Amino acid sequence: MSHSSFRQFLVFGLLAAALPQLHAERWKVQYLYENFKSEMVLQDLQFPSATRGVAIGEIVEGRSRKGVAVVTSDGGAHWEVVKLQEIPVSLFFLNDSLGWMVTEKGLWKTTEAGKDWQKLPKPPNQPWRVYFADENNGWAACTKKMSLATHDGGRKWEPIPAASTVPGAPDRSAYSWIAFADKDYGMITGFNQPSMRWGGLFPTWLDPEDALSRRETPHLAYQLLTRDGGKTWKAGSASLLGQITRVRFGPKGGLGLIEYGDSFRVPSEVYHLDRLTGKSQTVFRDKRYAITDIWLTTEGTAYIAGIELTGQVRSVSPGKVKVFRSPDMATWTELDVDYRAIAQRAMITGADEQNLWIATDNGIILKLSKTP
Repeated sequence: MSHSSFRQFLVFGLLAAALPQLHAERWKVQYLYENFKSEMVLQDLQFPSATRGVAIGEIVEGRSRKGVAVVTSDGGAHWEVVKLQEIPVSLFFLNDSLGWMVTEKGLWKTTEAGKDWQKLPKPPNQPWRVYFADENNGWAACTKKMSLATHDGGRKWEPIPAASTVPGAPDRSAYSWIAFADKDYGMITGFNQPSMRWGGLFPTWLDPEDALSRRETPHLAYQLLTRDGGKTWKAGSASLLGQITRVRFGPKGGLGLIEYGDSFRVPSEVYHLDRLTGKSQTVFRDKRYAITDIWLTTEGTAYIAGIELTGQVRSVSPGKVKVFRSPDMATWTELDVDYRAIAQRAMITGADEQNLWIATDNGIILKLSKTP
């Protein structure tokens, strides 16, 4: 090797040593339910802090259903399965200790990060989801075209009058999601699902051709909006294809998720929401992926999680979990996911920018981690 070549080689080596070591990111499995006789179906996942997290769901074995919570107090290094007395539906945590759990039969409260639960008086209508601004004041999105408010931590509830003013039969109408951008601006979304003139004679998995022939038709989407921290609400409705299943707010605006039926040309669409103008714009739509959850960090980074489609009837076909990230809601980068993460739905949550988790509907929990 010549003197000049050696000098160039030495300089290159010194520069390479001076550069920071780049580490790829990967969603690694932290918890995996393994039982050949039963399956764990997870419904929700919350991490109120970087160390404490709770996933809820049920263990299904034949016709038997048993409610469970899977909890961690060390960031997911270890998980404990806690038995629940009822089948859970959704979670809300105000901090790393205080939380509420909606079940198929009512509402429960924990002050021990999900390791122990106390049942609260049953609300006047069955909730799907709750949201609390503090330990006393909160709201519930319920079935039968009803939303509720509480001022004592969920012991007593009163109807939000505006919720019932939207059109549509109550027995086919519901509110299903609650999101706040700050202490004042909040939104409750819902839907009306009109009865079909005819339906399939068999389940979708048994008659996929019939499912594909059912045309996606418009229905009413509901919205309750508050600008004063829930003191007053204004109701609105609009005809919409698909169902609004998620709304998240961050410093750069909001994200909304609409999911469609099997026969529609795309499985889902992710929208950017401008709460100042009320306008929305599609930021992700791909017929290859059924997005099932969205997340915005406190710094404004957007994450979307879903399933890679493997068949025409997407509602019954599991696929690989896919996750995409965007700093500006315009350019999306796919992140690597453990090959074992195959499911029908994925849920994403985070404590902060560096601590993000995903749970699947078949008992897998993953964390976004650095790899050497």
